[in-house]
Amino acid sequence: TAFLAVLIPVYWANYGPTNFLYFCDVALLLTLVGIWKEDALLVSLPAVGILIPQALWCVDFLVQLCGGKLTGMTGYMFDGNRSLFLRGLSFFHGWLPFLLFYLVRRLGYEKRALLGWTTICIGLCLTAFFVLPAAGAELPDPNIPRNVNYVFGMDDAKPQEILPPLAYLGTWLAALIGLVFVPTHFLLAKICPPAVKPS
Repeated sequence: TAFLAVLIPVYWANYGPTNFLYFCDVALLLTLVGIWKEDALLVSLPAVGILIPQALWCVDFLVQLCGGKLTGMTGYMFDGNRSLFLRGLSFFHGWLPFLLFYLVRRLGYEKRALLGWTTICIGLCLTAFFVLPAAGAELPDPNIPRNVNYVFGMDDAKPQEILPPLAYLGTWLAALIGLVFVPTHFLLAKICPPAVKPS
C-alpha cells in the first residue's frame, strides 16, 4: 500500500494516466486489492497474465546489466534521462511475479482467472490499438507511453511491417493467450492448491 501510494502519483506525473493501462500496472493494482481482500481470484488474475512476461523482464534486465541485449524491454532501466528514483520504482517488475506466486500458493488458484485475464487483456489491447498513441507517434512529451502492450509490434519507435496492423493485433492476442496465459493457467492449477470457495 505504501509503495503504491508513492508509485501512482509519481508515474501519473511522469508518464500520464495511460501508463496504467500496461498489463504490468493493471496486475500491480489488482494485486494490491487482492492483498487487501485476501481474494484468490484477484491475485490469480495477474498471476496468469504476468508470471511469464515478468520472468522474461528479470532475465532481460540481468542480460542488459551484464552488457548484453536480449529483448530490449528493460532498456528504459538504463536510460540516464530518467531519474534513478523513477527507474527504481520500476523494479516492481522484478519482485511482483514472486509475490504473486507466493500469494496464489497461500490463497489458492482460482481457475476463472484464465477467462478473466484473457478478457482484461483483450480490452486493454483494443483500447491501446484504437485509442492510444501508436509506435513511432510524435508526442509533445516523450515520456507519454506509445505502443502500450506492444499492440503495434515489439519496437516502440516504429510499427512492425510484417503483417497488416489488425492481423498483427489478432496474432499478438492469440500468442499471448496460447503461449502465455494458457500454459500459466495449467501450471498454477497443477502446483497450487485450489481456491477455497467462500461459504
